[in-house]
Amino acid sequence: MESLEALVAHIQGLSGSPEEVAHLHSLLKQADGDSLRAHAAALVPFLAYLSPETHSLGYLYLLEACATSGSNLSEFGGGDFLVTIAGFLTACSADQIRLAPDKFLNVCRVLKDQVMQLNMPIRGIAPLRAAVRKIQSSPEQLTPVHADYLLLCLLAKQYMAGLSILEDDIFEVDQPKDLFLYCYYGGMIYIGLKKFPKALELLHNAVTAPMSMLNAIAVEAYKKYVLVSLIVNGQVPSFPKYTSVSAQRSMKNHAQIYVELSTSYSNGRYTDLETFVQANSATFQSDNNLGLVKQVLSSMYKRNIQRLTQTYLTLSLEDIARSVQLETPRDAEMHVLRMIEDGEIHATINQKDGMVSFHEDPEQYKSVEMVEHIDSSIQRLTALSKKLASIDENMSCDPAYLMKTGRDRGRFDGRFDYDDYDSVPHKFF
Repeated sequence: MESLEALVAHIQGLSGSPEEVAHLHSLLKQADGDSLRAHAAALVPFLAYLSPETHSLGYLYLLEACATSGSNLSEFGGGDFLVTIAGFLTACSADQIRLAPDKFLNVCRVLKDQVMQLNMPIRGIAPLRAAVRKIQSSPEQLTPVHADYLLLCLLAKQYMAGLSILEDDIFEVDQPKDLFLYCYYGGMIYIGLKKFPKALELLHNAVTAPMSMLNAIAVEAYKKYVLVSLIVNGQVPSFPKYTSVSAQRSMKNHAQIYVELSTSYSNGRYTDLETFVQANSATFQSDNNLGLVKQVLSSMYKRNIQRLTQTYLTLSLEDIARSVQLETPRDAEMHVLRMIEDGEIHATINQKDGMVSFHEDPEQYKSVEMVEHIDSSIQRLTALSKKLASIDENMSCDPAYLMKTGRDRGRFDGRFDYDDYDSVPHKFF
């Protein structure tokens, strides 16, 4: 290997045009390896002679050699070295670092691991958010950094920060594990924000994504999927037809207590559900789901009140409290008021006689806001339809897909079944 001084000189002199960077890349590949990592401690001072913005590719090679050398990062300055990594991820050139994506991902992973060891996950949020945008070829691409970023947002309880990438429409997935973790962590962030319908959407994607065999992430996602389904819909829907056979056969067996919870919930008796939760609280606690289970328990009051609106036009607060097993009419009034504010029911309360009158939905779908909302939804669905058509066209030309369908056509004489497509393809959307 050339001397470190010569290598740094090459980095400084060959970081201009694309042709120069390509030549530099070949030199860095020759110098890369155990020999470079063996000089990890000596590499750190040379970083000061390089610019993260201008010399991104060379800087990345040296930084990754230090970060993955196996040495204690305290030898490189500890916290100061983390600042160096964070500064690089924020300032580096996207075009250059995409030439060595594996090394860039290694640096991101080291940063994530270190801030978690220091119990300071918030320090990694801004750098990894920048890293996501740098490594993405388009906003539709899912990268391994997505999951690490969402994990740090969860640990730091910075749920709003997670929305910066969760609001993107993802269509390109290279590694199945990235998708499962993205959906699982994303679902947890939406749970933290009390945006349960969005959480349900992501958890549903984790549960129904293609898988050749059941995995632990999908099982944990299913547990939360059951709980959030009860909060949002009051029931757990059956698996859709496109769900992996492995998931349909085994998922419920690994989450039996949650299946039993949904059965108890469907009976509509609060005391029975409360007894079940108390008897199994240790299991829910070990799954880190006890808080969410308590929200399920609380949602039963709302669900039972909603059932009353389908039967009665007028009902006293005392009768409501008795029917849904609340302690006092005052508790019933508070629940009804909260549901009215949240738009979950339409009703008025007569404070004089304590009577509640239930009404039909007053929305006439004529307001400017509603028309704009409908128009926005139509435009979004139109764009989604075009995207799906494009994906379908690309998939029909995919060699792996054509090879698979060709084998199956010969084996089944043109007769296909969903089970035949259970294995995870090399890229799915």
